[in-house]
Amino acid sequence: MSNILIAIKNLVQNPILKVTDRDSGRNRINAVGASLELYIKDLLANCNTQHTDAQKLEKYAQVFSYLGNQNNPPDLMIKNGDAVEIKKIQSAGSAIALNSSYPKSKLYSNSSMITASCKTCEPWSAKDLIYVIGQTSDDTIKNLWFIYGDVYCASPETYERITTTIANGINSIPDVEFSKTNELGKVKKVDPLGITDLRIRGMWHIENPRKVFSYLNLSTSHQNFQFFCLMRKEKFESFDQADRNALNDLNTSLSIDTVKIKNPDNPAQLIDAILIKFSI
Repeated sequence: MSNILIAIKNLVQNPILKVTDRDSGRNRINAVGASLELYIKDLLANCNTQHTDAQKLEKYAQVFSYLGNQNNPPDLMIKNGDAVEIKKIQSAGSAIALNSSYPKSKLYSNSSMITASCKTCEPWSAKDLIYVIGQTSDDTIKNLWFIYGDVYCASPETYERITTTIANGINSIPDVEFSKTNELGKVKKVDPLGITDLRIRGMWHIENPRKVFSYLNLSTSHQNFQFFCLMRKEKFESFDQADRNALNDLNTSLSIDTVKIKNPDNPAQLIDAILIKFSI
């Protein structure tokens, strides 16, 4: 079984920073995003340039229980492990566009945003969610974050309160027909002829983790590549000891530190977290 520590070890031991656009006919932004997704899949599945496409597909099938699509989270799920959502940004401090999906501390199988095939790909009810945030320049990765949702995002009710309040407010407007959708909703038959509908879609953004966790004094030096991973301490300690030891034994510029971070649900409280850093 793969996990995020194995992916980090693969990155440090073989720091290939190129992403390959395998579909030049696609929109450039989408193509680079898809290439970043392939890059992350290869890290988790321990694939390299020596593997053929057919060999990679076999390894993906061994490691992942679900590989997603552009319209529904997550982008992939590790068998008996975590879910992964991959986001591409163009500058180191850019906000992260989440579109119609609000920030998630965890992924739940009863979510209306995920597909039926995702819900049934393996027995599960909740998974820890990793946001993978990559800054790319042309075909080169400059910055890469692996950050768990439960150190980055508040609990679901925080965001659902907003969407529910919006829906209730619209529903209270006289003489409109409101219907629920996987977005915020739709107002039907707005005009007297009943021929105009209003689609209401949320466009969620979340601040870049570099800004959110600026109080950790993250390096801003001009390195060719910077990598950060942040998770709760108990999550780090839940991984196999062998995988933790494998990271600790790497004789590189990798560092693993225990830090105090703000609780996303109550910033007055501090929680223990593990910050992993690597740069080239």
